[in-house]
Amino acid sequence: MENNSETNTISGYLFVGCMFLGMALGEFLEEPGVGLMGGMGIGFIISAFYSTEKNK
Repeated sequence: MENNSETNTISGYLFVGCMFLGMALGEFLEEPGVGLMGGMGIGFIISAFYSTEKNK
């Protein structure tokens, strides 16, 4: 059970990190909403791939 909890924690950090990077990029390009949505989308995809690879 410890491995699954660790995987969930790390994939959550990956999601939040991508979200903040998207917000920063959106602010830089003066489109914060687009940056936030893009960061969240990429974060969901990366965290899904990370948790899938760790659970094999």
